[in-house]
Amino acid sequence: MTIEILPARLANQIAAGEVVERPASVIKELVENSLDAGATQIQVDVEKGGAKRLRIIDNGAGIAKNELTLALSRHATSKIKSLNDLEAISSLGFRGEALASISSVSRLTLTSKPKAQESAWQANAQGRDMDVTIQPAAHPNGTTIDVKDLFFNTPARRKFLRTEKTEFTHIEEVIRRIALACLDVTFILTHNGKIIRQYRAAQNKSQYTKRIAQICGQKFVDNAIEVDCLHSDLHLWGWLAKPSYYRNQNDLSYSYVNGRMMRDKLINHAIRQAYANLLPPDAHSAFVLFLELDFREVDVNVHPAKHEVRFHQGRYIHDFIFSVCNKALQSELNFDEGEQHHDVGQLDRDESNNQTNYQKNSQNNAYITPLTSSVQQVNEASVNAYQSPEISIKDRKSPLNLFGQNKMSARAAQVYQGLMTPHNPNLTSIISSEAVSSEISIETNNRLGSNVNTDLGINAGFDSNPDSQQVHYSPTTECENKISIIQFIEPSFGVIKVKGKLRLLSLTKLAKTQHAVTLSRKINETANFKWISQPLLLPVKITVAKASVVLLKTNQDEFSSLGFNFEIKSTQNVEIKGFPALLRDKDISKCFTTVIDAFRQKTVKRQAENTDLVLTQNDWCEIISQALVEGAYHQELAQKLLSDAKIVFSSTFEHQLLLNSVEVDLTSEIEQLT
Repeated sequence: MTIEILPARLANQIAAGEVVERPASVIKELVENSLDAGATQIQVDVEKGGAKRLRIIDNGAGIAKNELTLALSRHATSKIKSLNDLEAISSLGFRGEALASISSVSRLTLTSKPKAQESAWQANAQGRDMDVTIQPAAHPNGTTIDVKDLFFNTPARRKFLRTEKTEFTHIEEVIRRIALACLDVTFILTHNGKIIRQYRAAQNKSQYTKRIAQICGQKFVDNAIEVDCLHSDLHLWGWLAKPSYYRNQNDLSYSYVNGRMMRDKLINHAIRQAYANLLPPDAHSAFVLFLELDFREVDVNVHPAKHEVRFHQGRYIHDFIFSVCNKALQSELNFDEGEQHHDVGQLDRDESNNQTNYQKNSQNNAYITPLTSSVQQVNEASVNAYQSPEISIKDRKSPLNLFGQNKMSARAAQVYQGLMTPHNPNLTSIISSEAVSSEISIETNNRLGSNVNTDLGINAGFDSNPDSQQVHYSPTTECENKISIIQFIEPSFGVIKVKGKLRLLSLTKLAKTQHAVTLSRKINETANFKWISQPLLLPVKITVAKASVVLLKTNQDEFSSLGFNFEIKSTQNVEIKGFPALLRDKDISKCFTTVIDAFRQKTVKRQAENTDLVLTQNDWCEIISQALVEGAYHQELAQKLLSDAKIVFSSTFEHQLLLNSVEVDLTSEIEQLT
């Protein structure tokens, strides 16, 4: 057998085997050419599922008359000129094979008119050698490509076409995918003369969302998490569906790289890993994500149909996509849990208010039974005493009623003790002055899972002998032992009462001291203690002052021993690669800046005192504790801090409160009112 050069038509038909799989493949190639030409309106007309006719009309730049012949030739393109262009492809098409391959297996007519050209011209390729003939035509600015009788000259390929409905479904999916990537382009799709899809160009965010809903469905938009993350040269944005909106089939998974629709394994794996353990078995996630990066960092010339790409830093891209998606999903889950807790808390408070109102109206009723020495019996007796007789046993066991059981029991016990105690004027005044404080404390401690009965001083009143049935009540002991936030003041202050005096407490100072003591104890109690560093999936670049960079460079070994792994990039830029595991839930940039500032302050203080500049473990505990302090507090968080501090400081708790608070002097205000 001799070696011969294949005829042009045969060579094009072989190439068409890779490019033209079915009518949808033709649509993809031709629409991408229109987009590369800058078209803002594209109309796709289909007849008989594409087997009879495919026509694409656009308002792009058009093709000049003297280039029409080249346009239908193999390896002829205007998109790349050199090897450097091939290494940084910014267009959707670049090989120059589509038109030649399509014309070899169909009857193709190309009509085009550039804006600068007076009239339009039409070209078609026919015959064994694919000779191109050109003739004048009437046509507006833009290009029309008419493909008729696809695979008419390759019967073997034609018989593998599916039904008209199936082929049109594939075409429709291609238009959907491209319409998602090109939100600012109008697309019109017709089948057998009837408009099937029409996507108008979107110019703002609300219109973007409208197109997403038009293509993916309104339910997807309602259950979508918006993602937008820019890191160095990488930009990932789009929409992720909540795990609850999973799909039984993989029909809403759209990913794009630099505007090119993809079915890349690396991208899909990263997204699938982000949804790990959040989806039921055999369920599929829904997403529309766009990845934008430097064109030189991705090779799109690795797949015949350009469905897959190869990244130069594949692992880095994978971790970036996974990190962004996973963080978005976890944040949404935490938000949903917070909303649920808020709703339960609201039901809890409403139920408590109803029970309290009922108790006030029922104090004269004969529902009170003697208390016993068991706290459980106290709860049961008080529930029975103050439960409405109209509520059935079934209703009492319902989750809604169980939410407020502990709170109502404690309140019932408190009222009962007040009724059973001989009249004491001091008791009345104490209860009145502490009413607001007690109510806040009861609610907060219930939500934090603490023992309400203990906080109310009930346990203190029981005799240590379990056989004893006598209950002692001491209101003075209750008021002395119970310190709570009477009034929270944003962002980080609270009014408390210590030794009968009102004081303004700094929550940040108390929290800093508490964290420092906790860390110091942990270091002292653990043999060969070592700070654990957690590598970051993606390095974090931050900008700091020049003085801070000098400080970091001088003390880099000490920071590394604490778990801070960083690299100094310039006089003001630092790239953080590892972070202490203790601070993994904090904002890295803000936290790192806080540590640097605290370290500088500690160093300046030691210089002023003429002491050793080498910091001890206790000094580092104080520095790290500043990063652990919350930026802003709310009522529940403030009360939790108070409860935790009481456990940490134990016998010195009251002393710490005095150190971190100032007395509220109301003398001048009282004088003004008298």
